[in-house]
Amino acid sequence: MSSVAPKVIIDVPVSGVAHLTLNNPKMNALSGEMLAALFDATRDERVATAASVIITGGPRLFAAGADVTEFGGQQEARHVTDNFHRTADAISALSAFVIATVSGYALGGGCEIALACDYRIASSKAVFGQPEVLLGIIPGGGGTQRLPRAIGRSRALEMMVTGRQVGSDEALRIGLVDEVVDAERLDTRALELASSVASGATVAQRLIKRAVDGGLDRTLAEGLAHERELFVQVFESEDSRIGVASFLQNGPGKATFTGR
Repeated sequence: MSSVAPKVIIDVPVSGVAHLTLNNPKMNALSGEMLAALFDATRDERVATAASVIITGGPRLFAAGADVTEFGGQQEARHVTDNFHRTADAISALSAFVIATVSGYALGGGCEIALACDYRIASSKAVFGQPEVLLGIIPGGGGTQRLPRAIGRSRALEMMVTGRQVGSDEALRIGLVDEVVDAERLDTRALELASSVASGATVAQRLIKRAVDGGLDRTLAEGLAHERELFVQVFESEDSRIGVASFLQNGPGKATFTGR
């Protein structure tokens, strides 16, 4: 009796870290089924309660983009863009620190899923792009909004209107990725970072993410007011008491936090 492998594989390599692997051979195309599985993964308890989440694809392809066989007219287009936005928004809304690890190609929808993450680590062989214009269409999974916010309007516009792909060195230089490492170190580096986050003051980390994301959608004055409220709120946590007491007694960086 054969069994079908899950489209998204969820592992917990260390406590507090959830690892999601996109698994749709051969191209890791982001079909409706694949996007639904990734959305469902964000609701999985192992992911929803994690302090840090790693999202990765295969060695040659993070994800090649949308499944073009699902394209058609405007009705199908509405379904495709709604699925992409629902899934990317769910990734962005996770309280965890979300790391995309990209080895190989992250094109179209693959680039958009990586952009929905908080931090991107690429291998030296990674390639990014929003080449939808080469099909006579536009990005529909958030690329026209998240890419300019990551790299600036003019660079993002040039990439999207030409369909040009960028390698890892350029991606790092323009701010599309945050780190570039050798391919053999990609998984190790991601787990190092995710584990470091998971062992920290996770209550404060979640509030930091809320402050940053909430503030970017507001005026500066509104964002500062939002920060003040969250600063007061964090002092409800056990970790704040542990951290302050440890600092006064032992100096910075010595506290062992509980995550409460």
